[in-house]
Amino acid sequence: MSTVKHDNANYALDCLREMLASGKFGEDGRLPTERTLSETLGTGRRAVRRALEVLESEGLIWRKQGAGTFIGERPDSLTDHVSDLVAGTDFMEIMEVRLRIEPQLAQLAAMRAKPKEIERMRHLASKILDSDDADSRELWDGALHRQIAQSAGNQLFLSIFDVLNRVRQDEAWQAIRERARNVGNTVNISLAQHHGIIDAIAERDPARAGEAMRQHLLMLQERLIRATSFEHEEANPFSEAS
Repeated sequence: MSTVKHDNANYALDCLREMLASGKFGEDGRLPTERTLSETLGTGRRAVRRALEVLESEGLIWRKQGAGTFIGERPDSLTDHVSDLVAGTDFMEIMEVRLRIEPQLAQLAAMRAKPKEIERMRHLASKILDSDDADSRELWDGALHRQIAQSAGNQLFLSIFDVLNRVRQDEAWQAIRERARNVGNTVNISLAQHHGIIDAIAERDPARAGEAMRQHLLMLQERLIRATSFEHEEANPFSEAS
C-alpha cells in the first residue's frame, strides 16, 4: 500500500463523492473519522476536512460536535433539541401544556375539519379499542390526537403539538400511561370521551369539542397523578399515609 499522501482537497472530494454515491458508509449513516478517512484515501487530514466542508455546504452531509459526521441534510434545529427538552420535562408539565393547547385545537377542528378527516378520526378511535398492548394503544391514541391537531388547520399549533407528541416515544412515559390506564380501568371511559370529542367536531360545535377534550385530558392527568402516587407508596412502604 502506498504511503504517499495526496494533500489535495479536490482529490479527497472526488473520492468522498464516489463513496457516498456507492453507499459504502454504514447503515447508521455515520461517516468514519477524519483520521480514518485520511488513511483510507491516502490524503492529508486537511484535505479531508476541506472536502467535508464542501459536502456539508451542499447538504450531502452534516456534522455535530462530539457526535460525528452523518449522511444527509442537517435535521431541523428544533428537532435537534426536542430529545433534550423531553428528557428534562416531567409529565405534569406536559399535561399543563396539553390542557392549554389541545382544547383549542379541538375547537378549531370543529370549525375546519373535512369530512374525510372526521372519518379518519373515527377509524383511529376504533384502532385504539382493538389494540391489545400498551405500545399499540399509545401509537393509535397519538395518531388520533395528532389528526385532531392537524384538522385544526394551524401549522404553528401543529408544530408545538408534535414536540409534545414526541414524549410518547419515551419508554418511561409509556410505562406511566399504562399504569394510569390500570387505575380504575379507564379504557372504556377514554373510548367514550374520544367519541364525544369526535361527535362534537363532526357537529361543528367548537365549545363542546373544546370542553370534551379538556375533560378527557383532566381525567388522564388525574389518573397519572394517582398512578405515580401508587408507585411512590410501593417504593416507600413505611411512609406515613397522607
